[in-house]
Amino acid sequence: MTTSIRTIAIIPARGGSKGIPRKNIKRFNGKPLIALSIEYARSAGSVDGVYVSTEDAEIARISQQFGAEVIPRPRELAGDSATTESAVAHALDWLSREKNIAPETIVLLQPTSPLRPVGSLESALEKFRTGGFDSLLSISPTHRFFWRTTGEIAEAEYDFINRPRRQDMRPEDIRYVENGSVYIFTTSHFNSSGNRLGGKIGYTVFPEDYSMEIDSPLDFEILERMAQALHQD
Repeated sequence: MTTSIRTIAIIPARGGSKGIPRKNIKRFNGKPLIALSIEYARSAGSVDGVYVSTEDAEIARISQQFGAEVIPRPRELAGDSATTESAVAHALDWLSREKNIAPETIVLLQPTSPLRPVGSLESALEKFRTGGFDSLLSISPTHRFFWRTTGEIAEAEYDFINRPRRQDMRPEDIRYVENGSVYIFTTSHFNSSGNRLGGKIGYTVFPEDYSMEIDSPLDFEILERMAQALHQD
């Protein structure tokens, strides 16, 4: 008999990383990077299980040490061209076949976005449930001025004649970026669309300081220092 549980977190973490070797278990202020996402997921009382999808034995061992269960990902779904969605689809199939688990809601956490406000996952899940959303993502405001280029022509996406100061920007002038930290979606939506986002999409706002992702060694160093300043170490 299939067990229907409400909410699980899936953390995809493959072993191969070209930019930063062994990135997902590289020490981040004294802890393996992936540990931050595991601990964040476990901090939310309404998350019923935390699963790391990986093909790597060392990542699996470390993930278990920090309280996650491991979903063994096939190597063909862990190459450079593999998508996060393919890892989620495999995880759901594996949970159904091997554990008889059919979650209603998925929380997707990417280890490369380690800065997340304390308590933000529980509040995001509450908004997701009460808002009747099919999917939800975390976003951060940016106060940068955007331009669009067409051929050799540049067009401003703001009023540069009346260039606003940061503190004077109106809510409608502020743009938001997808920060990669949190995605929440129903299993039914994912199964029908094959994508983490779609349907009625909600959002939760993280401060601008939480918008960086780790793509390079410099990003790693910067985010370590930011985590110290934000007391997330």
